[in-house]
Amino acid sequence: MGATAVFTIGELSRRTGLPVKTIRYYSDEGLLPPTERTDAGYRLYDAHALARLELVRTLRELGVGLADVARALERETSVRDLAVRHVEALDEQIRRLRLRRAVLRAVAKRGTELEEVNLMNRLAQMSDDERKRLVDEFWAEMTEGLDVDPAFYERMGSAKPELPDDPSPEQLEAWIEFAELVQDQDFRRLIRGMSERHAADRAAGESTQVAEAQRDHWFSWSADARAALDAGAGPDSAQGRELADAIATASAAPGDDPADPAFRRALADKFAQGGDPRAERYWQLLATINGWPPIPTAQPEVAFMLAALRQ
Repeated sequence: MGATAVFTIGELSRRTGLPVKTIRYYSDEGLLPPTERTDAGYRLYDAHALARLELVRTLRELGVGLADVARALERETSVRDLAVRHVEALDEQIRRLRLRRAVLRAVAKRGTELEEVNLMNRLAQMSDDERKRLVDEFWAEMTEGLDVDPAFYERMGSAKPELPDDPSPEQLEAWIEFAELVQDQDFRRLIRGMSERHAADRAAGESTQVAEAQRDHWFSWSADARAALDAGAGPDSAQGRELADAIATASAAPGDDPADPAFRRALADKFAQGGDPRAERYWQLLATINGWPPIPTAQPEVAFMLAALRQ
């Protein structure tokens, strides 16, 4: 036919595989203006129109809206800029689809009831900023109006849940449980109570030796308690007494007698206040959400230490 060849809508359809109805719709919308018309009014298109139609089809297959296609064709925006914006939109769509998939997997795993499904979906759809704000608001309420050690509480609140774009069912379940935990009134009363006792100790000029000893030695004490448990030793065994001596000695401030049973019982009470399983669960859930190494429960070790101190 040569360079001046023209095609009817039917011929365009055969060449491109697009339905006649679709080509006519694009033409009616101004995306594919006819090159000329026959005397009977039928639309004809040249090779340039054919190339234009292929571009329209490609952009539509990529999910680009008709308005953006028209802007690209009229050079109001470049195809590159259009692609960049569309990639961003697709990334967000993919993120949401992955979250929906994770919710459905978690639902299938847990056998969740309808009310829980709605809650799970709402929590899963929260943005990173919303998740972090939930933690910030939690810790702000836990310390509001209290004179607490700012460095300590800043460290406590600095760990934020960062759910990946494609979370596993376990990560999603951990996030849902975490969100429910920090909004649970009993848990909030527990942590607020700890903060109030911490502030009261500061106001009374109490020594920080106990907190510093826990920070510096907790993991080694836990390891010693675990070794004793694995060996079948009780809190009143030689291993238990040795561990109690080490804890009391490291925790004693000037003027305290580490061998005093009353001091050891008070020390055990302080340890028990901070060893609530729900406080431990907070960090275990964060580890799962953020892909950190798992945090095994230390409750048996804590119980061993408390019993050893109270002997």
